[in-house]
Amino acid sequence: MRIGVNTVFLVPGRVGGSETYVVDTLRHAVPLRRDVEWVLFTNKENDGLLRERFGAEPNVSCEALGVRASGKLARLVGEQTALPRACRRRAVDLLWSPGYTAPLAAGCPQVVSVLDMQYCEFPDDFTLPARLALRAIVPRAARRSRLVLTLSAFSRDQIVRYAHVPPERIRVVHLGVDAVFAAPLPVQELAARVGRLVPAGPYVLCVANTHPHKNVAALVKAFDHLPGAPAVRLVLVGVEGRGEADVRAAIRASARADRIVRLAGLSRADLVALYQGASVFAFPSLYEGFGLPVLEAMAAGVPTIAVRCGPLAEIGGEAILYTDGSADNLGRALVEILALPEAARQEWIERGARRAATFTWDRTARETLGCLLEAGSTRA
Repeated sequence: MRIGVNTVFLVPGRVGGSETYVVDTLRHAVPLRRDVEWVLFTNKENDGLLRERFGAEPNVSCEALGVRASGKLARLVGEQTALPRACRRRAVDLLWSPGYTAPLAAGCPQVVSVLDMQYCEFPDDFTLPARLALRAIVPRAARRSRLVLTLSAFSRDQIVRYAHVPPERIRVVHLGVDAVFAAPLPVQELAARVGRLVPAGPYVLCVANTHPHKNVAALVKAFDHLPGAPAVRLVLVGVEGRGEADVRAAIRASARADRIVRLAGLSRADLVALYQGASVFAFPSLYEGFGLPVLEAMAAGVPTIAVRCGPLAEIGGEAILYTDGSADNLGRALVEILALPEAARQEWIERGARRAATFTWDRTARETLGCLLEAGSTRA
């Protein structure tokens, strides 16, 4: 079977967990069946990256569409016009679109991944043109595809609710966590990497772009509530989103603004080090399709706080300290975790590591490939 992969949406470093989803799923799926050929339909921003990562694989080829995906309108137009022509030219048996949208007519069976219904639940995260485009394309793409893939039972139920897709055509495939997060770095390397990024001392880590639903401003306010712990820092990792103004305002108003560190564009190795060196991982997000940073933190051995919302209890089980999204309650949770005796802290760490170990990219890849083969072999 020849499977086309629509990566037109993927702008490296700008699409958050969606990039990890596509790249890591492909990285583990491609070697599973060498009789399956993969054709990656690329854009101007990601063509070089994907050729570098997959060009040596004998059953992978890249087809550059010449679309500049940083312009969303150009991307959507290219997806509806250039991509179907490329599918016909390459004679793909199935097109998988892992980034929410898909051609309305591709000339072959399709599978689309809808990771969440954020544009319905948190419309302020999007510009008006983006909202209108998503409302026009996502439900139609989902209803026209043979199967819809999503990341959690929560997201499945939202797709049924908002896109009116029958639940029997939706498959839940959980993400995995890269084993690198669970492999302890040598002490000297860990200290050196963290020391280049954060001044010495304990810190609370948050990995989230500053979109409104990520609720990062509430975490900044919660940080102000820590009593008697002046040495603790707050480290925010992520690119600026539509909630950036609120985050900056919260930092300006903070009595501990000088103890807040902001980072972006980190290498995987530096991100792993930041996780492993953290005293607490805090994830204040009010809405997720999955919540991969929570899984990465648990794998890295960090006691984790998260808002009990969406799929996070589905993913974290009993390995997370849950709270609501208010600054007061986030602050109380931070105080509770930071004050834990060492034995209790180790219990949280071990519980999280056991939970995270059940989520692997190998399983994600196998289940995803199984769904694609199922859809490609089903008669219309």
